[in-house]
Amino acid sequence: MYNILHYLEKTSEKSPTKIAIKCLENTITYEEFVRACKKGGSFLANKIGMREPVCIFMEKGIDTLIAFFSTVYAGCFYSLINPEFPENRILDIVHVLESKIVITDDAHEEVAKKIFRSLEVVNVRDLKSGVLDEEKLEYIRNLSIDCDPLYVNFTSGSTGIPKGVAISHRSVIDFIGHFTKLFHFTENDIIANQAPFDFDVSVKDIYSAFQVGATLLIVPKEYFSAPAKLLDYLVDNKATTLTWAVSALCLVTTFHGLDYKVPKDVDKVIFSGEVMPMKHLREWMEKLPDATFINVYGPTEITCNCTYHIIDRNRDYEVIPIGKNFPNERVMLLDDEGKEIVCPLQVGNICVSGTALALGYYYNEEKTSEAFVENPTVKGYKELMYQTGDLGEYNDLGELVFKGRRDFQIKFQGHRIELEEIEKAMMAFEEVLRACVLFDEEKSKLYGFYVGDIDSKVLYAKMKEILPIYMVPTKLLKMEAFPMTKNGKTDRRALMESVK
Repeated sequence: MYNILHYLEKTSEKSPTKIAIKCLENTITYEEFVRACKKGGSFLANKIGMREPVCIFMEKGIDTLIAFFSTVYAGCFYSLINPEFPENRILDIVHVLESKIVITDDAHEEVAKKIFRSLEVVNVRDLKSGVLDEEKLEYIRNLSIDCDPLYVNFTSGSTGIPKGVAISHRSVIDFIGHFTKLFHFTENDIIANQAPFDFDVSVKDIYSAFQVGATLLIVPKEYFSAPAKLLDYLVDNKATTLTWAVSALCLVTTFHGLDYKVPKDVDKVIFSGEVMPMKHLREWMEKLPDATFINVYGPTEITCNCTYHIIDRNRDYEVIPIGKNFPNERVMLLDDEGKEIVCPLQVGNICVSGTALALGYYYNEEKTSEAFVENPTVKGYKELMYQTGDLGEYNDLGELVFKGRRDFQIKFQGHRIELEEIEKAMMAFEEVLRACVLFDEEKSKLYGFYVGDIDSKVLYAKMKEILPIYMVPTKLLKMEAFPMTKNGKTDRRALMESVK
């Protein structure tokens, strides 16, 4: 298999009338979906050449996926641009992509025409009403190879210009095949999608569903601000699988959503993005006693995830490991001299090699060469690896444990401090549900944000008892809930802005 469309077509042939995607009351079968995408692919193939980028300017939904796969049928690759982005960021992304075309819908067409002045704006409605040209699609497929790009997802860049991570068909095929097999995805699953479509957590939802023939249930983003609606939706649709960001799961428990209703059909909860607080995990596990809970780790640049740890209900975790590598991915700890660390309790840099590595940063050779380098542990031939920028160590069981970001390591009052260490200390108190510590370098101040039922002065006194004074945040701020980014992670920038 060298093209991701084989997943979709094989499932469509096997189960043509099965619901492929559901969003609120709208549904589409596998047969209907494939036909719509082929028509869209035929339409686009008359406008652009192979291996060209196509911007998608829409909220997540069925039509958005039709735009994605129409692009793939045309032999091109897609990049979703969130309509909620500021215009400057949108223009920065377009500048990087150098795309000729943008696909949108009725709700965003007027705005798209104002923003994308140099691009041809196409309504997804035109894709769906296109004339299917099987001969042209077959011609395109015959010219395709497995390392053709499939999508480009943008992450923040240190220079202020977004970095576009280009992922190939080969990488997604390799990862999803192992992901679905390891965690027992089947055609009977109802996969409840939480993540935005420009975030790689959604890649696991979309391609896992199409690979095994499951149904993808798109959860409207506004439901994550209304726990009762969210849980009603999960229960009514008999969702079986939650591949969610940690913050999304914590949002439910912070507002006691599981006391209102439990989605009892859920048998898999796969979480990532941040360290999962044990208090929140225990509540989910108590409410779903038969479900499997899995911690997965990995940056966008290695196609979703590179390690996993299946939670042992009989184990008393002090820290949840990020675990062991997925098949066909080499995950290493290297010291600052590039030598591999194999001994427990020695912190090193997490590096990854294997088929799942990204093609690099789109039109950014400098950043690509900085992050994707030759593996120094391999001699005699060239093997690329990705330097994640994360720190890790092996515990006594040989499991990999996340130890924070290199760039979350600060120097304060002459001391080197890991912000995650302070967060862990705050979370040790029963009254604290969430914790986030930020450093304002300009003011040389540590800020501690928390959600919980404890006065800040009391928390400050308690923290002085367990931490050196230089590690106790200058100011502790109680929050009702943490702001989240569109990707479901704690919005650290918004937290910092709240104290300026």
